[in-house]
Amino acid sequence: MLRAKDISIGYNSGTKHPLVLAQHINLNLVPGQLTAIIGPNGSGKSTLLNTLSGQLAPLAGMVEIQGQAILKLSNFAQAKTLALVLTKKEFSQHLSVLEFIELGRTPYTNWLGRLSAEDHQAVELAIKATQLTPLLDQKCGTLSDGQMQRVAIGRALAQDTPTVLLDEPTTHLDLAHKAQTLKLLKSLAKDHQKAVAYSTHDIDLALDIADQIICIHSGYINIGTPQEIIDSGIIGQMFQSDLVRFDNKTRRFSISD
Repeated sequence: MLRAKDISIGYNSGTKHPLVLAQHINLNLVPGQLTAIIGPNGSGKSTLLNTLSGQLAPLAGMVEIQGQAILKLSNFAQAKTLALVLTKKEFSQHLSVLEFIELGRTPYTNWLGRLSAEDHQAVELAIKATQLTPLLDQKCGTLSDGQMQRVAIGRALAQDTPTVLLDEPTTHLDLAHKAQTLKLLKSLAKDHQKAVAYSTHDIDLALDIADQIICIHSGYINIGTPQEIIDSGIIGQMFQSDLVRFDNKTRRFSISD
């Protein structure tokens, strides 16, 4: 389980005037649950993910994973408890798909980087779960955005951590590939019993598939099931505008007349 205890998120920690994006955040990410993080641009979705992953220190409070303060864990210890998938292209275009997925085993390999039988088994399971067998010999630089996103998730699955965090995994994908990616994340949570959380602008899809929604708005957060979040009216407040409206019954946005 990953737990945030009364954290504040933002930048310039330790200075007299830190930039606070949201505060008093208490949340749990538990195995078997898919969580979507939504909010307007600049509200702090990526900052929250970076704080939960230990990439960024909270301005206040503490993030724990498996009962330990994440910032006190070594890099290798963190890598055995949490996998982070970012939208930026953090890979060598000359790596094959298989080589990229095998990088997920780096926290477990010996100093020579050789994969054990257990490592190979974890890689094979990740390949099967993400249906990447036909692409294994292709170079990452030749893949479409949708294919590369699936490969990145495959590497996270090979890493075999109890928690997986993803920053905007459906960015630049068409509707079909967005649905494919989200179904894969749901499978990671349900079938592989992992705590999975992702940030997104695709609110309609998040309401359809997520088990838990985290809304960041005006410096605070609301957490609940999709229906609880809809009933609270917070979605309409987050995107209050004369141009768009949110219909609680259809769970969809529409452009106002």
